[in-house]
Amino acid sequence: RLFRLLESTHCIHTPLAMSEQLDGCGILVNVAKEQLKSIHEAGTYKDERIITSPQKSEIMVSSRQEPVLNFCANNYLGLCDNEAICMAAKKAIDDHGFGLSSVRFICGTQDIHKQLEAKIAHFHGKEGAILYGSAFDANGGLFECLLTSEDAVLSDQLNHASLIDGIRLCKARRYRYEHMNMEDLEAKLKETQDARIRMVVTDGVFSMDGDVAPLDKICALAGQYRAVVVVDECHATGFFGKTGRGTPEYWNVESKVDIIVSTLGKGLGGATGGYTTGPKEVIDVLRNRSRPYLFSNSVAPPVVGASLAVFDILESSTHLRDKLAANTRLFRQLMTDAGFTIKGNEHGHPIIPIMLGDARLAAEFANDLLNLGIYVVGFSFPVVPKGLARIRVQVSAAHTEEHIRRAVDAFIKIGKARGILA
Repeated sequence: RLFRLLESTHCIHTPLAMSEQLDGCGILVNVAKEQLKSIHEAGTYKDERIITSPQKSEIMVSSRQEPVLNFCANNYLGLCDNEAICMAAKKAIDDHGFGLSSVRFICGTQDIHKQLEAKIAHFHGKEGAILYGSAFDANGGLFECLLTSEDAVLSDQLNHASLIDGIRLCKARRYRYEHMNMEDLEAKLKETQDARIRMVVTDGVFSMDGDVAPLDKICALAGQYRAVVVVDECHATGFFGKTGRGTPEYWNVESKVDIIVSTLGKGLGGATGGYTTGPKEVIDVLRNRSRPYLFSNSVAPPVVGASLAVFDILESSTHLRDKLAANTRLFRQLMTDAGFTIKGNEHGHPIIPIMLGDARLAAEFANDLLNLGIYVVGFSFPVVPKGLARIRVQVSAAHTEEHIRRAVDAFIKIGKARGILA
């Protein structure tokens, strides 16, 4: 009773009493403060470094007077500042304007949108394609309008967040199989044989480890159990596989992958936009039912115009893809010879995780590298499992051999100073 008396006279305050004195936004701000405190205490608060130049292999950042070498962008083919791509974007603005102020089905479809969708479908060997504002939107709009409670989704446990969120929106039964574990996938295919549609969903390349999904085995199981195969190709389109057609080409299963989701925002110029490509009827359903497509503005004309030029480059030559492959081999070999533990050598993807283990070490190692003119980022829990902190290097076709050797020399210098290398 004494406690309640003191509380009623405001001598003490419980959290509830305190919150009753705040308006709704005040309560929200307090909750946000607590979340931020937890993030800071966990050491996972993300500061954004400010770039003051175009995105390319050598960039300017606000914290330094000298340029730094960028080894952490998704600029795999070096097209972010490509002159022909930039000119195509400018020409599209001149010919088609800056934006459309509309969704596609009202008054937001121009001739260049249809041309780009046709090029995408042709590039992947599919019947149709549909553009989205991002690949996140493409994944968010895929499952809900195709699947019902009669169906089942079987998803790799390390799939990208956009796939996870998209799958959550649908009413299908959801199953996670162990990462790239074909025995577990088959067990879940057997378990779901009563489903109308079974959809096996995987990243083609997993962004934290640079490991490549075994699509040959996945497609074989899908064929045996009459399942649909969906692959997110964001970290593969344009540069992985013999002609840059991604993991289906790498595994020689292009005709067996049913639906591909990918992005225009990584290897293909690095701007915005994503897409889904697959059977014509599926694409038509998405065009009529997919909510991110129906309720989001059209992809802007300069992005569409530039992307058309990107696919022209991809169709005409593999020289950028070949340069990237050579740069990747060189970096992997030099880092392995130096004694670093790296992942993904069996497939040679340009995502190259340098394993350090300790979260603080990864963060400090990245800061040390920036001081030597090498821009990379450390990754730790919760982005990767505890004890598996790393620096994720991403090689570009725009890097020169001198760039790569400078980066490796910096890694070696800091590795020795921190006792990682002898």
